[in-house]
Amino acid sequence: MLAIDVFRVSTRSFKNNRLRTLLTVLGISIGIGTIFFLVSLGYGLQKLILENIATQDSLLALDVTQNNDAVNLDQSSVSAIKEIKEITDVFPLVSQEAQISGNDLTSSAKINIVNPRFLSLEGISVDSGKIFKEGENDKLIISLATLQLLDIEKEDFLDQEITIRLAKNQPKQINQKNSSEEITNEGEEAVKIPESQTTNIEYVNKTYKIGGLVEDLSNSYIYIPDSSVSEISFNNYDKLKVRVNSTTNLEPTRSSIIEKGFFVSSVSETVDQAKQIFSIAQIVLALFGVVALVVSAIGMFNTMTIALLERTQEIGIMKTIGASSYDIWRMFLTESMIIGFFGGFFGVAMGLLLSTLVNYGINWLAGVFGGVHANLFARPIWFIIFIMAFSTIVGVITGIYPARRAAKLNALEALRYK
Repeated sequence: MLAIDVFRVSTRSFKNNRLRTLLTVLGISIGIGTIFFLVSLGYGLQKLILENIATQDSLLALDVTQNNDAVNLDQSSVSAIKEIKEITDVFPLVSQEAQISGNDLTSSAKINIVNPRFLSLEGISVDSGKIFKEGENDKLIISLATLQLLDIEKEDFLDQEITIRLAKNQPKQINQKNSSEEITNEGEEAVKIPESQTTNIEYVNKTYKIGGLVEDLSNSYIYIPDSSVSEISFNNYDKLKVRVNSTTNLEPTRSSIIEKGFFVSSVSETVDQAKQIFSIAQIVLALFGVVALVVSAIGMFNTMTIALLERTQEIGIMKTIGASSYDIWRMFLTESMIIGFFGGFFGVAMGLLLSTLVNYGINWLAGVFGGVHANLFARPIWFIIFIMAFSTIVGVITGIYPARRAAKLNALEALRYK
């Protein structure tokens, strides 16, 4: 029997038993659609979170901070770290609380003084506007929380002027006490802290224009370029962002920096941990869908078994006019494969429709409550192809037993069957 004849005979039952075939395909579709919806949700959440955690540059970066007070994070430390051959760049971060003024209002915020390349390595991106570049000394990046402190409308933030009052010098303090208090160490004479040592701080006022906005309502901060405050000398840094030449050198470089007495962390560690967590979550989500698919497969097996009983005499006639057992086996297996394929096709369509509606609904609610719009679902092409192939394979597996049973029927016994 030719392949085209096998296909025609296999699809004939779709016309004769339309409702039963439709319900069988629908059952498979529900199982496949459930798997597609849940797993694409897992992929989407993973993609969304990892994109917020890291950029491509940040995966090559290490964060260096002070491990204790014995080793200071200063210029000499930067020079020592730069001597490590695997390191290509080192960018410091200086943070200080400062007074800010804008829109006829005054408040306070955390000011982060950085090189523009630091922002890329840190994985910081703006939701509106642009990140300042080298030489743009009059631009800054502001968080939405800081913008609201100054009562500036989100729609009109661009190029709004903000004045920042920065400390030009930070004298070292012996202790956080009033200058009139005495500090006595055992075996030493009492020492008075000069008042000038704690109060004689010079300030400098700088005016910037808002260039970029980060929609962060939980933290109040501003990023300004370090070249805009070149007249201020900083004794210590809060953090260093170190760029390594390749991911394979991250661990050796990290060990070398730790040996110098610093604490080192990296975004790549967080990304790896997040991937492991999401891999487990995707497996758990897929298992829920597999349960629905197993129920659908049982229904499909029942359909194929009933089809075998209904067509027993037909099989006997086909065998008496020359059809081989192999032809009968192919006919039933092709029918189950087609049902599995269409179940996967409509399951993917169902999953796409449901995920689109859910994503739209959640983003609508986010817009109502002032949240940020995001795509919660990811649907890689390879996953769509895999899920359809998987559905077809399930159909084939489900049809193997009925196909074998049909192929083994004796022609005379089949003709007598009622």
